[in-house]
Amino acid sequence: MTVVNFSFTKLLAEKKKVAKGKIDIKNNISIKDVSEAKMAIDAKRTALKFNFLYEATYEPEVGKINLGGEVIYVLDKKVADDVMKMWKKDKKVKADFMTNLMNHILAKSNIQAVIMSRDINLPAPIPLPKIKG
Repeated sequence: MTVVNFSFTKLLAEKKKVAKGKIDIKNNISIKDVSEAKMAIDAKRTALKFNFLYEATYEPEVGKINLGGEVIYVLDKKVADDVMKMWKKDKKVKADFMTNLMNHILAKSNIQAVIMSRDINLPAPIPLPKIKG
């Protein structure tokens, strides 16, 4: 299983009001679609495209960050067939595969969300390291 492409297709950061007091930040990632990616690969492997949505919501109605994108994986044909079969049936992906996929999406999306939160003056959507003195 190899990632061959990661790209954002949607970048939205919105600040509705000044962030003050207690702010609750809720993060969510969801897979919106899985499809076969048309790529020239050998007969033993297949490329799958996973469309995702990363959302950070700042409550009470302070703002939001939405990132949409796609990840393309090259997989053994049998694994890809199993993933597609399960997606078509239940709109789900096996847990062991999903963990790797989500970690890859989080690694890229968290960085982008932190940059965007800084640019519109909202708190970072993830806890950042701090030195205690």
